Amino acid sequence: MEQKDHRIKILVADKQQVFRKGLELMLGQAGDINLCASVSSEKELLNAITEFYPDVLVLDISMLDTNVHLAATVKQQLPSIAIIIVTPQPNDEEMFLAIKSRAASYLDRSTSAEELLTTIRRVASGEYPLNDSFLNHPDVARKVLQQFQDIYWGKGAEILVSPLTPREFEILNFMAKGDTNKQIAEKLTVSEHTIKNHITSILRKLDVNARTEAVIAAIKRGIISFQ
Repeated sequence: MEQKDHRIKILVADKQQVFRKGLELMLGQAGDINLCASVSSEKELLNAITEFYPDVLVLDISMLDTNVHLAATVKQQLPSIAIIIVTPQPNDEEMFLAIKSRAASYLDRSTSAEELLTTIRRVASGEYPLNDSFLNHPDVARKVLQQFQDIYWGKGAEILVSPLTPREFEILNFMAKGDTNKQIAEKLTVSEHTIKNHITSILRKLDVNARTEAVIAAIKRGIISFQ
């Protein structure tokens, strides 16, 4: 009987061959990762998505310069994929683009191999490390709120279907600070499973699909605030 491969399937899309080769070498040494493809163009990327069904896409931000909707197209083809956008010069404008692209993470391409591997594993497990940092950029947070005000939640979205419980409010504030499920569980001395259940309830009540969207929605509705 053929054994199922439980490794994280990675697709790398980057225009620079040197960077791709470096990633191929680094990822090839990680026992829990399977680099299924490495591509350099939009066409190759979209073909690889439907051929390999990767868990994680490491995407060169320069590929969004020619098609800002590329990440959205990828998510349409494979909604479960987690996107890590890498950039040579991180800045607020690009972070905003990463959020609009529904990326799970936004990294400096000079980040260490250890940090990249950690990020890959986090996004593959359903986390959104991008949420760890964007609230520390007030200009980005304000721009996100303004841009998404009528797109995601509509004019009547301020009214919650069901109010958050005190515990959910507490967890939402930890989420806004970028804490992981494990960190929240340790602070509240409960299991990670309990935290996951609370977050599922929070997402449902805020009518959103991801942690970052939950935080943005909560800020817009005045449930929490950012500095």
